Amino acid sequence: MKTSRRDFLKSTAIAGAGVMAGSMIQGCAPGETRSNLPEIIAAAGKKHSMHFNMSGYAAPALPLVRTGFVGLGDRGSGAVQRLSNIEGVEIAAFGDLREAAVKGSQRYLERIGRPQAEEFFGDKDSWKKLVELPGLDLIYVCTPWDMHAEMANYAMECGKHVVCEVPLVKTVDEAWMLVETSEKTRRHCMMLENCCYDFFEMLTLNMARNGLFGEIIHGEGAYIHNLVGMNFKKPLDDRQSDGAYTGMWRLEENASRNGLLYPTHGLGPVAQILNINCGDKMDYLTSMSTNDFTMHNREEELVAEDSFYEPWKNSRFRGNFNTTLIRTALGKTIKIQHDVSSEQPYSRIHLVKGTTGMAVKYPDERIAFGESWLENEEVAELQDRYTPEIIKRVGEMARRVGGHGGMDFIMDWRMIDCLRNGLPLDQNVYDGAAWSVVAPLSEWSVANRSQSIDIPDFTCGAWQTNSPHDINLEAGGTTQVLEIRSRQENLQLDVV
Repeated sequence: MKTSRRDFLKSTAIAGAGVMAGSMIQGCAPGETRSNLPEIIAAAGKKHSMHFNMSGYAAPALPLVRTGFVGLGDRGSGAVQRLSNIEGVEIAAFGDLREAAVKGSQRYLERIGRPQAEEFFGDKDSWKKLVELPGLDLIYVCTPWDMHAEMANYAMECGKHVVCEVPLVKTVDEAWMLVETSEKTRRHCMMLENCCYDFFEMLTLNMARNGLFGEIIHGEGAYIHNLVGMNFKKPLDDRQSDGAYTGMWRLEENASRNGLLYPTHGLGPVAQILNINCGDKMDYLTSMSTNDFTMHNREEELVAEDSFYEPWKNSRFRGNFNTTLIRTALGKTIKIQHDVSSEQPYSRIHLVKGTTGMAVKYPDERIAFGESWLENEEVAELQDRYTPEIIKRVGEMARRVGGHGGMDFIMDWRMIDCLRNGLPLDQNVYDGAAWSVVAPLSEWSVANRSQSIDIPDFTCGAWQTNSPHDINLEAGGTTQVLEIRSRQENLQLDVV
């Protein structure tokens, strides 16, 4: 969202309310922080006996991936459109609390000449009936955060593979639950971290694997994106996609928790570059948040204008800016930042620092192997040489199909190609668990004056021998892209 100079000069800066911490693993309320210390540390340091190592696991090949979608708002409807461009995908079932959302995606299937999907809507538990369908292979979850763990767990218990929007879990206990269920059922549980498939992130990952930066010693990422307008936007229940959060669920997240609530967009790509869970592991973190200086101010303005916002009166919103520092078992460091409530340009930072070179993505893509940045022509030469095969194979097609510039499509294509060829998925349940629990652990650290807290080793030590995922299509890469429907065509949804 762009802000004009006129709008900026008209705005006023009023200090907001104090921050609020939740409870237990999701954050500690004031007065509870010290007494809960041993209990929280014990939960974070939990061990379990690995039933089966899901890192590198290749499930039996599925030439046809029969897919059910749970959640058909902005993200879910976009996933339906992207997968309709991929060979070997049957779009079999739609589930959403809102009938309008299901009907909107049905009209899309009709428009492109695909068979209608089975429908599930109107009841808060109707998604379970979808998941229980015997003919499905894959459940694609695009619901609010607090539903992710339950839905993913039930899908695996029903014998389905599951892919789920970020974050995979909200609590440490949920993370352990999904790890154990995935191991017991031998069903994939992949968090859909699309930023791992963006073009510059993939380039720097391949460069790092080829040793161009030397020993990687530090990485940085972020989610810096002003979402105040979307958080407070009234949802229209008779629309499939209106740019609002159904039930104001994301506003509730920001009004009940304080920490690095959305870590994985920045963390995922640098975690892969640092070989987290396949050569190294995240050991512990410390986190600090500012006070809230904007959300409470906006809430007061809206409450004065519209009684709809009365439930949010006097809410103590999360701090504007959070910084979380992570140290790995091998002595590397990671810095992740989060700010979704200040006026600012969008940024995920994506900084990679090695002993002989570095790269950074925002505000401009830059690479250095000394004390000065490379010229554009030199960067272009590196791109020609080190862009991984997965980008070369489907990158241009992905730009045409769309989804955050194409990275969403690359993610979906790769996931389907792995399932159809019986290959390990690029992100396994340990990755989704580890990257996601940074949020609740950061909440605890914020509430406890930035004390450090251990990050669980969900691999039970297997990180020392696990292998990194394949980005150069040494296996697979056989799935074709069907007749490409442009992003513009895809987004022309029929809405009531």
